[in-house]
Amino acid sequence: MDTETTRGAERQRTAAEQRRRELLEAADRVVLRDGPQASMNAIAAEAGITKPILYRHFGDKGGLYRALAKRHTDALLSALRAALDAPARRRERVEATLDTYLAAIEARPQVYRFLMHPSDDAAASSEQGFDVGRHSAPLLRRLGEELGKVIAERVDLGPEGDRTARIWGHGIVGMMHAAGDWWLGDRPCSREQLVRSLADLLWGRLAEAGDLPDGPAF
Repeated sequence: MDTETTRGAERQRTAAEQRRRELLEAADRVVLRDGPQASMNAIAAEAGITKPILYRHFGDKGGLYRALAKRHTDALLSALRAALDAPARRRERVEATLDTYLAAIEARPQVYRFLMHPSDDAAASSEQGFDVGRHSAPLLRRLGEELGKVIAERVDLGPEGDRTARIWGHGIVGMMHAAGDWWLGDRPCSREQLVRSLADLLWGRLAEAGDLPDGPAF
């Protein structure tokens, strides 16, 4: 392959990546407006294209969902890591991490509902055989795995520490998801009160575990 052909292929890849970002941004705008009822028709209209072109980029609504989920999960994981690595005492970092998650779902509830809940509209939720509930499990699993890795890198859990860290990672994500879902719907207390209560629940063995000598302090 000559240099000009290589440059042409690179330009095509760059243009395709830019177009994909633009389509995801259009999808985000529709999701912010419509939540779980966001449809491929509405997203295509927002992007100024036809639905077949949207399918060409993402395959179906499941493909679009996975792209949006990765986009938002990457951003959330980055924010969670920053909270965990902040220069503060462990209890404060635990509270900051919980608050980061809750603040994210509070700031964009429609995005959260799109990612985590099936639509109440049966026609919308079954579009192209799409089931949000079936697709949301991998998202939570990824969050659990990533949080487990962070815990393993920062806390000395003794023998079989990696396995314990994975268990904690999935357990904490499950707790945050369940409590956050309930709180977002009912608003029984302030976000600050929920953060304190969840941190109290966690504040058992985690408070007593030592830091790993060669890892970042937690």
